[in-house]
Amino acid sequence: MSILSLQEDRPTPKCVYNYRVYTCAAVAAFCAVMIGYDSAFIGGSIALDSFKTEFNWAQYSKAESDLISENIVSCYQAGAFFGAFFAYAAGHYLGRKKGLQVFSAVFILGAGLMLGANGQRGLGLLYAGRTLAGIGVGGASNLTPIYISELAPPAIRGRLVGLYEMGWQIGGVVGFWINYGVSTTMKPSREQWLIPFAIQLIPAGLMFIGLFFIRESPRWLMSRGQRAKALKNLCWIRKLDTNDVYMLEEVSAIDAALEHQHATVGLGFWQPFRALANDPKVSYRFFLGCSLFFWQNTSGINAINYYSPTVFKSIGITGTNTSLFTTGIFGIVKALVTIIWLFFLIDNLGRRNLLMFGAFGGALCLYYVGAYIKIADPSHHPTANITSGGISAMAFFYLWTIFYTPSWNGTPWVYNSEMFPQNVRTLGQAFAAASNWLFNFLVARFTAQMFTAMGYGVYFFFASLMLCSIAFVFFLLPETKGVPLESMDRLFSKDLKPRNAHKVVMIELREDEEQFRHNVEGSGIGLDKDEMGEKAAHVEESV
Repeated sequence: MSILSLQEDRPTPKCVYNYRVYTCAAVAAFCAVMIGYDSAFIGGSIALDSFKTEFNWAQYSKAESDLISENIVSCYQAGAFFGAFFAYAAGHYLGRKKGLQVFSAVFILGAGLMLGANGQRGLGLLYAGRTLAGIGVGGASNLTPIYISELAPPAIRGRLVGLYEMGWQIGGVVGFWINYGVSTTMKPSREQWLIPFAIQLIPAGLMFIGLFFIRESPRWLMSRGQRAKALKNLCWIRKLDTNDVYMLEEVSAIDAALEHQHATVGLGFWQPFRALANDPKVSYRFFLGCSLFFWQNTSGINAINYYSPTVFKSIGITGTNTSLFTTGIFGIVKALVTIIWLFFLIDNLGRRNLLMFGAFGGALCLYYVGAYIKIADPSHHPTANITSGGISAMAFFYLWTIFYTPSWNGTPWVYNSEMFPQNVRTLGQAFAAASNWLFNFLVARFTAQMFTAMGYGVYFFFASLMLCSIAFVFFLLPETKGVPLESMDRLFSKDLKPRNAHKVVMIELREDEEQFRHNVEGSGIGLDKDEMGEKAAHVEESV
């Protein structure tokens, strides 16, 4: 077993890992480019002198300017919180694809409103535009991981959902460097701060157009009774005929899962809410999903993303351009490490190991950065050039990035896209995405005040919470890599300990697959396309 090998739940034709499934995932993941770009550009853009001059920043006290900056940043997260819940209705009635089109259109409208803000009109259009854009990305952040997980072969599901995180980092790199570019090549003017706001329209437009060329989720179509279209889409995505045994196995598993959900919970709009209220197994997974984003946001990443100039100033980096340049390097490091996570780590090392190792290494790095600031106190002992101690603190900060990025940055999104049953998946992802935006909002809203009040203690605070997350993962989260979506109920069974559940389930899946193929081969019935549905039911019953 090499680090590049894939752990398959059953023998899989190589054509299943084709360009179509990657293309569908990449188009849907473009919403993350919009999210990543915003998290990177907004802090630097509102720190530009041209922006402050436009909106007469000099009239505000330090406390007032901190509050306005926090409001500009955080109304985006507030909109995203509600957008995540709106996506539940859109995903249920419209589907994954049309729902993503609706929310990308809402984002485009919000981004357009931001461009109308100026000194005469005030900040009202900026607040309204960012709230609408937040609703758009909040809804898309719910539907994108669900859509990708539902069309992904189990062995590369983590990689495909990880494209969402890759898009986030690509947007982040562009956002960081756009600010540096306009600050170094343009004189202070309205266009200088407006250009970063306008660039948001590019990824949103590309996503909106690209969605017309991909297919709807076969699992959603099956749940809505559109079986013929679902089989057509699944055959197109897998590049297999309906008479292939791999297709028969997958369709049979989907049918069995839907039948079980119909008999127990139901497939209607309100049934998932009843399951959440009445089924402890479902509510427990909702708790796990929301908790993952609590730990993710209390690692400190969004404090650094949204207020990077403040963070680097606390280490001893002076000058707006120098701070933006350092922030740009931070974005490049995250993007490079994300590529390694996407292609080599997520589907090989697994979710549990990445989360625990990343939290431990990241905590040590933040403790070092906090200790340096405590001892050297660079804010009260400024120097023309950064000291050797400051360089070491920067090195540990980038090392923290290397630990954090392939663990807590994207893995919670992958985990949440996998763990919920089909009938509550959209609602579960809505709660998980909403919890992400809620904690994101709290961090964005109070980070500036935290740095003012706590100083170096902010780094100790985030480091301590990262250590606490290790216990959460070890005792509560089972490994999900390579497990089919239809087998997640077994993975989260009460009779399996989280640290051993994955091994047990994979053994059971191999035994079931051998029995399934034995029944198919022993039946002696050809798998004619017109008889596929009847044959699937026959084999399912015999198994």
